[in-house]
Amino acid sequence: MQPKSNIVHLPVYQPGKPIEDVKRELGLTEVIKLASNENPLGSSELARAAAIQELGQSHIYPDGASVELTAVLAEHLSVQTNQIIFGTGSSEIILMAARAFLAPGDETIMADETFSQYKHNAEVENARLIEVPLANGKHDLPAMLAKVTERTKIIWVCNPNNPTGTIVTKDELVSFLDQVPKHVLVILDEAYCEFVSDPDFPDGLQLLDRYRNLLVLRTFSKIYGLASLRIGYGVGHPDVIRFINQVREPFNTTRMAQAAAKAAIADQDFIDRCRKENAEGIAFMAGRFDALGLSYFPAHGNFIMVDVKRPSMEMFGALLRKGIITRAGWTYYPTHIRVSIGTKEQNEKFMTALEQVLQESAVHG
Repeated sequence: MQPKSNIVHLPVYQPGKPIEDVKRELGLTEVIKLASNENPLGSSELARAAAIQELGQSHIYPDGASVELTAVLAEHLSVQTNQIIFGTGSSEIILMAARAFLAPGDETIMADETFSQYKHNAEVENARLIEVPLANGKHDLPAMLAKVTERTKIIWVCNPNNPTGTIVTKDELVSFLDQVPKHVLVILDEAYCEFVSDPDFPDGLQLLDRYRNLLVLRTFSKIYGLASLRIGYGVGHPDVIRFINQVREPFNTTRMAQAAAKAAIADQDFIDRCRKENAEGIAFMAGRFDALGLSYFPAHGNFIMVDVKRPSMEMFGALLRKGIITRAGWTYYPTHIRVSIGTKEQNEKFMTALEQVLQESAVHG
């Protein structure tokens, strides 16, 4: 038996290394995971209670259309219910959009260092990838626009970008969207948007009325802290949502996830607290990096990407042995690691470990 020829070479997505694996492999009792941009404060108590309550109904299929959650989210976002689609995380919306819009030979444009699932799902559909280099860690929108042809079907823009954490501004995005041909779908991935405080950051939802070819992706995995429940969503023109719905699997989100997401929306005080503590964590990290003479990209999500001036996989391994899990191995940033913002205590332990590793490598270097 042979699979489709275009998937044989595809890598399997590698998530952040699990805590229990590191404890077992290295014999450690304490391990801090700062690799997957999870919310260190967890989730709203209201969301947890709602999910637990739904466990009693686990023998009954969930609402396949997420009717109640859709109504609550539509009101919260000030959009219409027919503009929303849910998935098992926003990563499933990426998969469904690629399935719905990309045929073999179609072209799709993305940054050369961005969320890997754009590339992965485009390759599964046998589309032609056009990767445009980031400019100082940021999407080069004019360069991406210059690559558009009649065969272009989707352009992916991750804002803030993962892994660099940089943003494109509202003026830059609007200028770009004004010039993108109407036959091209622009997918704006705003998985980390709730963390952003920069006044120049664009709210993609406010652009939907102006651009029918725009799809905005968001998730409950990051600031809402529901990563394990796997629920995210897309918002766009009703026609775009309908096309994606046509390839959606039935019952693709669980009762627990729907209930937790609905309750989480009602607890915006928790979101405000998470945003505030994340900003404090970024300021702390940036200050310590400055003191060490390490450069880093402006951080607008809940992570920061720093140049440790050494091969990143070596740094990853050295930090791992000290019980700190980070993310490394970026093709175009071979000396950078990405570290999630943790609790104050976790951030301090990371910085202590980093300083020790840098000192040790300096001595042995």
